[in-house]
Amino acid sequence: MPDNGSTQAKAATVNGTAAAEATKRQRIRLLIRAAGMLPVLLLLCIGFHYLSDGRFFTGQNLGIVLQQAAVNTVLAAGMTFVILTGGIDLSVGSILAASAMAGLTVSKLPEMGALWLPVAVLTGLGFGIINGALIALLRLPPFIVTLGSLTAVRGLARLLGADTTVFNPSIPYAFIGNGSLTLIPGVASIPWLSVIALLVILVSWVVLRRTVLGVHIYAVGGNESAARLAGIKVWAVLIFVYGVSGLFAGLGGAMQAARLYAANGLQLGQSYELDAITAVILGGTSFVGGIGSIWGTLVGALIIAVLSNGLILVGVSDIWQYVIKGLVIIGAAALDRYRLQGSART
Repeated sequence: MPDNGSTQAKAATVNGTAAAEATKRQRIRLLIRAAGMLPVLLLLCIGFHYLSDGRFFTGQNLGIVLQQAAVNTVLAAGMTFVILTGGIDLSVGSILAASAMAGLTVSKLPEMGALWLPVAVLTGLGFGIINGALIALLRLPPFIVTLGSLTAVRGLARLLGADTTVFNPSIPYAFIGNGSLTLIPGVASIPWLSVIALLVILVSWVVLRRTVLGVHIYAVGGNESAARLAGIKVWAVLIFVYGVSGLFAGLGGAMQAARLYAANGLQLGQSYELDAITAVILGGTSFVGGIGSIWGTLVGALIIAVLSNGLILVGVSDIWQYVIKGLVIIGAAALDRYRLQGSART
C-alpha cells in the first residue's frame, strides 16, 4: 500500500518548489520593471563614449547633456500628470513659446523687469487651466482641445512679439539659464537649469506618490467611471493636471528665455511636445493612463538628450537624426503596447 504521508510530503515539496519559482519570477519582473529604461540609458552613454573617441564622458559634454535635458524634463513632468489620467497635451511647445514671449516682453518694461519670471510661469498656468476646463467641463476630447491650442497659442505667441524675435541681453535672473551651482569649488558644478528640473521632478514625485491627490490622479487614469462613482471629483483632477502641464510649460519657457536672452513665437518650442511625450512613454507611463512613474520620465528625458548629443558627437547628419528620433517615437509606442500586453498576461 502507498505511504500517504510520503505522498503528501512529496506533493508539498513540489508545491513549495513551484511557489518559490513563481516568487522568484515575480521578483525578477519587479526588478526589471523598477529598472525600466535605465540600462538602456547606460548602454547609450557607454556606446556613444566609444563611438566618439572618448568625448562623451567629459565634464563639458555632460554639462551640455544636462542642459539639453532640463527643459524637456520639465515639460515631460507636466506631461506625465496628463498621460497618467489617460489624456494628452499637444500644446506644451506652443505654451512654452507664448510664455517666453510674454516674459521677455515684460522684462523690457521699465521698473517691471523683475516680474518677467512669474509672468511667464503664470501665462503657462493660464493656458493649461483653459485646456483643462474645456476637457473637464465641456467633455471635449483632449487630443482635439490641445491640438487646437497648439495652433491658437502659437498664433498668440507670434502676436506678442509682432512676429519678430524679442531680445533682452540684460534680462533679470539670467543665471538660471546659463549659470551653474557649484558643488565642489573648482571641481564639480551643475547647471541651474538641471537644478530646476530636478526640483520639478521631486515636487512631482511628492504630489503623485505622497498625497491623496496623487492617488486620485492614478485612479482617474485607471478607470474614470469607477473613480467618479468612488466620489472623486474627476473634473477637478483633470483641470489640475492640465494646469500643471501648462505651469511647467511656462516654467520651461522662462528657462529657455533665460538661456537664450531671446524668444521667437514662430520657432521656439517647435516639436517640444513630441520629445516630452516620447520621454514619458519611454519612462514607463502608459498611454491608457493609470500606470507610470515620474522617475521613469526623468530617465526617458535623459535618453532623448543623450541620443541627440551622441548623434551629433559621432557626426550623424541632421536628416538621419530626424529619422532616428522618429523611429524612437514609434518604438516608444510599441514598448507601451508590449508593457500593456505583459500586464494583461500577469
